[in-house]
Amino acid sequence: MVRFEWLAVALLGSSLWAQNSSRSNSQNAPHASAVASEQMSDMHDMPAAGEGGNSAMQAMEGHHMDMGPHMKLTSLRPLQPGDQEKADQVVAAARTVAAKYQDYKVALADGYKIFLPNLPQKQYHFTNYWNGFLAGNRFDPNRPTSLLYEKIGEDYKLIGVMYTAKKDASEDELNSRIPLSIAQWHAHVNLCLPPRERQREAIPPNAKFGLAGSIFSKEQCDQAGGKFLPQIFGWMVHVYPFEQKGQDIWAVERQMDHSME
Repeated sequence: MVRFEWLAVALLGSSLWAQNSSRSNSQNAPHASAVASEQMSDMHDMPAAGEGGNSAMQAMEGHHMDMGPHMKLTSLRPLQPGDQEKADQVVAAARTVAAKYQDYKVALADGYKIFLPNLPQKQYHFTNYWNGFLAGNRFDPNRPTSLLYEKIGEDYKLIGVMYTAKKDASEDELNSRIPLSIAQWHAHVNLCLPPRERQREAIPPNAKFGLAGSIFSKEQCDQAGGKFLPQIFGWMVHVYPFEQKGQDIWAVERQMDHSME
């Protein structure tokens, strides 16, 4: 296996392990579990505002969402005139795209490729790399970078789409694509790649390197002989257009509940 393939598997595996470990640990940490449940309850009890719904922003106000040192979220902004309408247009476009690609074979025929199809994942990303390239300079909600599927037996069920932007995009630029009063973009950050002789230390549960690793600063990474990457991939945002409530369409928790893109 070449280094890139090994790295992709290691990062993905560590990300999956971290999610499962987090769920397991919450059973043994009543306080943390109660806080998480309270946050989820607050979000789902909020009434939706329009199709996209600004209730997600309202529900998350006052809550600190700790995504850990390897995940970064954009800051929520106050709702501005026109934000809701702009977000609703993105949802409408995503819904049209999703309707076209409910059959994953149509997606494959149109150039979408499954990322690591043989590794079990919560959400499989069918990625169109040409769309991703175009998204670096121009946002087109009719051309998502990835389609999100859940695997059911040997089939795939489409649940959402993913849009991307350049890794150096400012929050103002991301806001111009999808208002940050409605959606939060995320990025994978603070990655320390292990030196070849320490690759096994990227494997959980006691990983030092990778996206589930204990190393998350350049200083720590340099001391360990690794290669530090402040951010891998570009900015990403998921849209779940078949949902009805705004907080479900733009669900931040659901964006995090997946393996690596």
